Amino acid sequence: MMFGMRVRGGLFAALVMFAAPVAATLSAVAVSAPAYAQTVDSITVEGNRRVELETIRSYFHPGPGGRLGQAQIDDGLKALIETGLFQDVHIDQRGGRLVVVVVENPVIGRVAFEGNKKVKDEQLTAEVQSKPRGTFSRPMVQSDALRIAEIYRRSGRYDVRVNPQIIEQPNNRVDLIFEVNEGVKTGVRSIEFIGNNAYSASRLRDVIKTRESNLLSFLGGNDVYDPDRVEADRDLLRRFYLKNGYADVQVVAALTEYDPDKKGFLVTFKIEEGQQYRVASVNFTSSINTLDPNALRSYSRVNVGSLYNAEALEKSVEEMQIEASRRGYAFAVVRPRGDRNFDNHTVSITFAIDEGPRTYIERINIRGNSRTRDYVIRREFDISEGDAYNRALVDRAERRLKNLDFFKTVKITTEPGSSSDRVILIVDLEEKSTGDFSVSGGYSTTDGALAEVSVSERNLLGRGLFAKASVTYGQYARGYSLSFVEPYLLDYRVALGLDFYQRQQLSNSYIAYGTKTLGFSPRLGFSLREDLSLQLRYSVYQQEITLPSTLNNCNNNPFLADGVTPNPAFNPSPAYANLNGISLVSTNGLGCFSDGEASLPVRKELAGGKTLTSALGYTLNYNTLDNNKNPTDGLIVDFKQDFAGVGGDVSYIKSAIDAKYYTPLVSDIVGVIHAQGGILNKLGSDELRMLDHFQMGPNLVRGFAPNGIGPRDINPYGTMDAIGGTKYWGVSAELQMPFWFLPKEVGLKGAVYADAGGLYDYKGPTSWAATGEVNQPGCVRPTNNPPSPGTCLGLSYDDSKVVRTSVGVGLIWQSPFGPLRFDYAIPLTKGAYDRVQEFRFGGGTSF
Repeated sequence: MMFGMRVRGGLFAALVMFAAPVAATLSAVAVSAPAYAQTVDSITVEGNRRVELETIRSYFHPGPGGRLGQAQIDDGLKALIETGLFQDVHIDQRGGRLVVVVVENPVIGRVAFEGNKKVKDEQLTAEVQSKPRGTFSRPMVQSDALRIAEIYRRSGRYDVRVNPQIIEQPNNRVDLIFEVNEGVKTGVRSIEFIGNNAYSASRLRDVIKTRESNLLSFLGGNDVYDPDRVEADRDLLRRFYLKNGYADVQVVAALTEYDPDKKGFLVTFKIEEGQQYRVASVNFTSSINTLDPNALRSYSRVNVGSLYNAEALEKSVEEMQIEASRRGYAFAVVRPRGDRNFDNHTVSITFAIDEGPRTYIERINIRGNSRTRDYVIRREFDISEGDAYNRALVDRAERRLKNLDFFKTVKITTEPGSSSDRVILIVDLEEKSTGDFSVSGGYSTTDGALAEVSVSERNLLGRGLFAKASVTYGQYARGYSLSFVEPYLLDYRVALGLDFYQRQQLSNSYIAYGTKTLGFSPRLGFSLREDLSLQLRYSVYQQEITLPSTLNNCNNNPFLADGVTPNPAFNPSPAYANLNGISLVSTNGLGCFSDGEASLPVRKELAGGKTLTSALGYTLNYNTLDNNKNPTDGLIVDFKQDFAGVGGDVSYIKSAIDAKYYTPLVSDIVGVIHAQGGILNKLGSDELRMLDHFQMGPNLVRGFAPNGIGPRDINPYGTMDAIGGTKYWGVSAELQMPFWFLPKEVGLKGAVYADAGGLYDYKGPTSWAATGEVNQPGCVRPTNNPPSPGTCLGLSYDDSKVVRTSVGVGLIWQSPFGPLRFDYAIPLTKGAYDRVQEFRFGGGTSF
């Protein structure tokens, strides 16, 4: 036992004696390890073909004393790997030198896409980072595959699969192929709401942008699931409730779940509505001694007793802050405060005006506008470099830029300036296409089939100019127009518009004559407030009447010279051979009106030839609609006046007003009150033309034909043309409601309505001395037998002041083919000579 232990002890001692010099050697190596190479120049590189030697060496930065230690070598190794230029990098030590061995990544020969049908190659090429003649990198390829998949998910295809294929080629080159399996479109199958008591789910679906999939979804894209759009819908819902008095509202969550059975997403919005508040009081305070807070009271859009409206509150703050700035208080800040009374469901609002921090704008930096000129963007700001920073003016500029419709996105942020009292405004933009080419088609019971081709540009040459050219051709209406708008005339916020047009209206079943109009109209537009605008215009146009040959032959002989053979040029309606005891066989062509010829005012206009009208006019527009295309709340009023007689051949003053008021009622029913009226007055001694009179029909009272009501020539053997009136009025009450059994996205609404109105007081020509010559436009119906040349006949017309009324139903369709409307109305009261048209249809689109 003792022997064995001695042997083991001797062996242990021997091992210790052997290990000592080895440890010393290893220690020496460890000490010398930080100095693999003394300098960067002593680094040897192997395996590089395209990357220069000095480029690789540049990634190794020597430490103190110019020596490369272990830390510097490790940092250089990491930097080389991160470049993405190499498949492999490793470092060897050979004879005291540092050897860097690299295996370069291949060069991409071409990048191609296979299987992509819904997204074009050009779009995918712009998105991927792997480019031809670039360096191949596997991490970059995987990133590109994810980016391609994200593009498809944005278009609603969540089943997409992207598989990159690498095809090796000679000379260390590869071809990169992205194989795309697009999958099926993933839509939104249902949109539900939890916690909505005040508004139905149908009403709230109108507020958001996301739509449920339906049979017509292929014509749009809002039914495609987009998480960003759903998140934006949360804000739209919140703002909708805040606008309607729900100050405590919270849209807690937007829950989305993919249903494999329905192959689509189920979206659920969870809402906590809270109470609806009304405004109990509106007060103003100011901590600025020289600024009277009541001086800003008129700029408040919040009224006592009205529903609390966060949108009106925001606009009030903006306008009050801007007005304070105009008064010399550039740093004034208006802060609204609301004190709720939970028992009475009221809120007391106080606008507190304080002195804000003295901050100035150092610079305005604009990014992302590759096409739009900088000055087009800067002119939407009411502030510039060096001015006091005013958040209300910045918000207004952002809203104006969005309204230009030149950009996909607009965002204005701030960055610290060169000092604590300086800020830099950063305007980030993403431009979009502003040119439009459209082919429009439509049909209406008034104008028949109609087609239009137009080319327009909203941002011409990147200067913010608008230009449009269009050509219209239809059954009864033809023409062309050229329009140009400079929105900032001489760098002022005044829009200059120029319109040149030519229109031709052909005779049809509603009007016996045609008109040709050639005109030019310059106009100036001013925005007085966000809801109030003014337009000044000058119009000069040349107009003439045309008649079809059957109404312009002045031949009323029913028989040829033999007195027996029927005259093919005669237009008997009804057939007759004697009128009021006057023989039509021997009238010498003077009985033009007795065989279906046009009315006396039409004949007189025709004889007068082309007429030049020169008029000054203006339009005042007030608009508070919540949505211009599909309004449910608000008021819009247009007041127009035109003064003719600034030169030209005619003189008059024409005034008209048109007002529509929309208000939501119950269960998504919207009430509409429409009132309109107009008056035409003569200026000087010039006689009013028939063409300058108002012509009314279904545009005033539905259930009547175009030009179907008002004063009319009552010659029973003529065309009985509508000759118009100088005064009209109309009022309509309508209820619009959705079809609850149909999906909201179909866009169908029903309407019931009642109309009342009147047109009267014709003041045009009533007599005319005829020439008595055959085929002359002066031919009139004779009163004696045989008639004599120079006969003058008075116009027989009906001008009764009957109130026309009707009731009806309508179908309104916001279709993918454009807005369409179908109306069926039954007149309740009408004039003796009015013309009825119970069914009416109109609509059109761009395709």
